[in-house]
Amino acid sequence: MQFEVFSLLPEVFPSYLETSIIKRARERGLINVRVHNIRDYTHDKHHMTDDTPFGGGGGMVMKPGPVFEAIESVLELVTPPSLPQPFDQTQDKPESNIPIILLTPQGRVFNQTIAQELSQHPRLALLCGRYEGVDERIREHLVTDEISIGDYVLTGGELPALILIDAIARILPDVLGDPTGAQDDSHAMGLLEYPHYTRPPEFRGWKAPDVLLSGDHAKIEKWRREQALLRTFNKRPDMLEKTELTKEDLKFVESLKHALSNVEGSKVERP
Repeated sequence: MQFEVFSLLPEVFPSYLETSIIKRARERGLINVRVHNIRDYTHDKHHMTDDTPFGGGGGMVMKPGPVFEAIESVLELVTPPSLPQPFDQTQDKPESNIPIILLTPQGRVFNQTIAQELSQHPRLALLCGRYEGVDERIREHLVTDEISIGDYVLTGGELPALILIDAIARILPDVLGDPTGAQDDSHAMGLLEYPHYTRPPEFRGWKAPDVLLSGDHAKIEKWRREQALLRTFNKRPDMLEKTELTKEDLKFVESLKHALSNVEGSKVERP
């Protein structure tokens, strides 16, 4: 899978992309990340990519020219000419099968479902906003999607771009050492992930659950499923309403509700 990243601060990316799982995935050719400096597509001696907003106000706005030229050049796009008003803006976009994603607080909030959706594309373009944002014509006539990583504001889209790359890459086949590792992650199965333990079996008097040391894989799987349900029930009960549960799951959740009604507080403890 190929990621095309468009940024005013390309120096932000190498340190993260050269570490751990992402580095190994790149070395094995499972993903390729190309970071493009938008300033390289300016034509003035100062390489200006921003200007003051029309109508006044604080801050600066990313100019449309360098952004359009950068993305069109790299993706080899041809943008349709301006159409008379009024027009359907969804048709006034460059023809491309490559999602062009603007990282912005105004976008749809990123989650595991969106990561899975985007992982189906062989190539993605990620546009990192800066300053007060981008000229609206970029949003209207160039990008095809807008994504936010949460209801807060950062100084730029570089960190969100790295988050998307990481979350999407780990879904791809062979990126993780464990073939089913991504399937068991929190949110991937609609629940929060079950607890993990490793050596030593006892630490400062705290013991790992006996079932995990039993070697009985059926009991281990049952325990893990119930612990995922319990953790979700305690921390994110809203997720249970959106997840398809088996009859056994529903029976277990009902037992948790019954236990909760019989104890003070709002948390059921792990058995």
